[in-house]
Amino acid sequence: MHEWEARMTSRDNNRVVRPFEWGPEWAARWPTLENFPPPQDQSDKAAMLAYWSAANDHIVANSDQFYAYKVPSDFRLEKRKVELFHTGSAAPKKQPKDELGTFLRFTSAVESPYRENNCMNARWFPARGRRAVIVIPQWNADGVSQNALCRIFNLLGISALRMSMPYHDIRRPAGLTRADYAVSANIGRTIDATRQGIIDIRCCLDWLQQRGYTRLGLVGTSLGSCYAFIAAAHDARISVNVFNHASTSFGDVTWTGQSTRHIRQGIESVLTQDELRQVWLSISPIVYFDKFERWPKKSLMIYGRYDLTFLPEFSAQAAGEFLRRGLDTTIKALPCGHYSLGESPYKYMDAWHISRFLAKAFAG
Repeated sequence: MHEWEARMTSRDNNRVVRPFEWGPEWAARWPTLENFPPPQDQSDKAAMLAYWSAANDHIVANSDQFYAYKVPSDFRLEKRKVELFHTGSAAPKKQPKDELGTFLRFTSAVESPYRENNCMNARWFPARGRRAVIVIPQWNADGVSQNALCRIFNLLGISALRMSMPYHDIRRPAGLTRADYAVSANIGRTIDATRQGIIDIRCCLDWLQQRGYTRLGLVGTSLGSCYAFIAAAHDARISVNVFNHASTSFGDVTWTGQSTRHIRQGIESVLTQDELRQVWLSISPIVYFDKFERWPKKSLMIYGRYDLTFLPEFSAQAAGEFLRRGLDTTIKALPCGHYSLGESPYKYMDAWHISRFLAKAFAG
């Protein structure tokens, strides 16, 4: 299984090792950090590390304000041809069917320097009833990833809004072949992208509520699972959650994971693993469990026993935190890894567990 995982992780040769950047200019866009001016000299590691450590501690303590937003006023549905937005280095095995899809578009409540990224995109799969989930795919997901899962949800009477995360598919800035700006060796930009993804999720909840949906949930995979957990920790409207691959610390996953080795290469000349964990503390699910348990919700956590991207020991720590707190959570450990979860037969096992859980959780 580890050999299979390693082959799938290394099949793309278009990963770019980007130089390390502190990225304090991104923090100028964030609320609650007015009293945290960055050091003038970014070459002073001790000063920059102290700045980012203090900023992250402040964000965690004031996260309700950090992840707050103004509801967009330009929600709209548009029909267009479904596109792939391939991210791999090899040619895609097949193109999507020649079909039109319905997409929710609106101006993201978080503005980035990239025009494409500032227009939120989510494909809409409606079903009868008042139950709906937002589906947040994995890092570097193409434009059709997890659409089949949304159709399964429709068969259960659950509407699905399949979200394009920041810097993904149609939101990818010109010149990029992958979603490099969502997770990168730039400390500030990675936090900003995560904040944007979480706020985009909450804006999608606003749209669903405006259309009369009353039972709302999230289905997040990998990076999408991180976004989903932090969103659920800050929004009382979310009553059902699926965390498909889950871990504890954003920094630990980036440092130890096979699929982020190129990011670590850009970082490790400046930071240690412990330091990276601290400067990305504010986007780490483990620090938000106190806020996650503020409102009742049902959760399903799935992880792979042979995962080389989200190491199983980190997933086990997350599972232990759910159980230690007595949260209404089902834990499933599948005999596969990160990438193999998307391959036969494990993708069918995964879809069965998710669908069965959603049907029961919404019915309850």
